[in-house]
Amino acid sequence: MTKQPSSKSQEAISVYPVKAKVQITVILVVVLGFYLFSMFWTQQKMVGGFANAFGNVLRVVEKFFPPNMSVITAVWDPMAQTIQMAILATTVAAILTVPLALLSAQNITSFKPLYITTRTILNILRTIPDLVLAVIFVGLFGVGLFPGIVALVIFSLGILAKLISETIESVDMNPLEAMRASGGSVLQVIFYGLVPQVLPQFTSFVLYVFEINIRASVVLGLVGAGGIGLVLDQQLKFYNYPNVMAIIILIFIVVLIIEYISNKLREALI
Repeated sequence: MTKQPSSKSQEAISVYPVKAKVQITVILVVVLGFYLFSMFWTQQKMVGGFANAFGNVLRVVEKFFPPNMSVITAVWDPMAQTIQMAILATTVAAILTVPLALLSAQNITSFKPLYITTRTILNILRTIPDLVLAVIFVGLFGVGLFPGIVALVIFSLGILAKLISETIESVDMNPLEAMRASGGSVLQVIFYGLVPQVLPQFTSFVLYVFEINIRASVVLGLVGAGGIGLVLDQQLKFYNYPNVMAIIILIFIVVLIIEYISNKLREALI
């Protein structure tokens, strides 16, 4: 005669154990408490609190409208310089990324010291903000487009090399091993075995970094790196808020157009 299951065994088994539930609850309470403390501390440091800040926002916004759209014709050249900065920086970074990504991919670079050294250099590059790089190069080369381009190249290099190296490490190694076994050289293995697998993602990441550089080049202009950001900073210092609003609208439209074109290209390539 079969033994009937006990009432305890018939109870629904919990998906998460009690210990996991306690840990999740504690983490949630700590994070929530951190946010509440941050909000309270921020409000204490603000003159007049959030209520005064919202009032200031309304007064400042009133100064920006209506925008002076007649200034658009005068800032086309700086806007074009900003786009050129992003194009040049992304192109140079994409070229330099190829050897660095190969050296920082563990499945391609078998010499460990070289792999670790390249990885360390790229990690250091990613820790330096683009604004800090721009300030450094503006101090070295003076105000203009060149320091902005150099800053964007280094900034883009850290991002691209990281993304591409991880893509290389996730490729199917069987075609590469077959080509090596059949006597293929290193360049042949990379060109015929690796490039076809990585090229779509490489193109997508380059377009993605180009979009980032368009926005970053505007910010870099605020510290003297040229482009539309430099004009925007000048108008802010002169309190020409209608001109500032017109420039912001122009930047917004240009960024939207570039993102739309970039997304269409990315969809066609992947």
